[in-house]
Amino acid sequence: MVEFGYNNRKASWNVYLTIIILLFIFYYLLVRQKKSFISPFKLSLFVGGIMLFSYPFLSHDFFSYIFYARIATFYYKNPYGYMAGDFYLDPWLRFTQWTGNNYPYGPIFLLLTLIPSFLGFGKFLPTFIFFKIMTIGFYLLTVFFLQKISKKAAFVYATNPLIIIEGLINGHNDLIALSFVITGVYFFIKKKNILSMFFLSLSIGIKFITLPFVTIYNKLRLGKFLILTSIILTLVLIIIKTEIQPWYFMMLFGLLVFYPTIIDKLSIFFFGMLVSYFPYVRYGGWGKVLYWTTDQKLEAKHKIIIIFALVNLIYLLVIYFSKNGKKNLKFFKV
Repeated sequence: MVEFGYNNRKASWNVYLTIIILLFIFYYLLVRQKKSFISPFKLSLFVGGIMLFSYPFLSHDFFSYIFYARIATFYYKNPYGYMAGDFYLDPWLRFTQWTGNNYPYGPIFLLLTLIPSFLGFGKFLPTFIFFKIMTIGFYLLTVFFLQKISKKAAFVYATNPLIIIEGLINGHNDLIALSFVITGVYFFIKKKNILSMFFLSLSIGIKFITLPFVTIYNKLRLGKFLILTSIILTLVLIIIKTEIQPWYFMMLFGLLVFYPTIIDKLSIFFFGMLVSYFPYVRYGGWGKVLYWTTDQKLEAKHKIIIIFALVNLIYLLVIYFSKNGKKNLKFFKV
């Protein structure tokens, strides 16, 4: 697989693109089935079981999570005060990214990662597996609560390619933050506001990107609309400050309960976000490779995202101005 992935880039890209297309086809068929042959939770168990052995090939963040927890459980140091690079003799540094930064996430996520790190007993493979189990566990928890709210929403989340690739395969902690959001929304619907606030607080303690969801407690009629606008504004601000990353948009799945069709209507854009990995999968690395510089790769990535975003926008406008446009474009249907 190393030989295939690193030395046969054209075939790697063809396989990756084929997998993306197939995932979206299966997603489309499963979400639109009239009679479910399997429950969303049972399906998520199957998906999670396969993804347990997946390698985070599109991002090194997962390995950074592992090393930050290792600083606490193996070296007994505070990750907020020490960088991965401070332990320059550690062999795990060879696959760890951002070695010159202190811990960048909230304390809740650090506490969660200490569990699989302790269970790994300082050995990489068991630590890797336990981290994967933790991620999949939160994925299953989300499907479990979504299924209680809406079976359709649970299928959308359980089978969406963005969740599978960025959440389960690449293991971004946005999936865990999102899990706490959905759990908090569930208890909000059940009018258990204390529990709801508790889980939303846990989510914010992982990443501040979920902060806009506290607007669900607004008693105004525009409460749900405030969630949508505040999430979009937050994403825009993060993108301006950092970079356009596909996993940032996982937070939109927290809107499934309030806007059931919003994810379907953005499928073209999500597909484009995953295709935007083209320069990295096809030519390799995040730095300069062959005649591709870092800036050229970013430019290619941005062009792909913009093209698919425009196509998705045109698609939405066509639906809206069609004969039954307002009926078809049910963004605000609850």
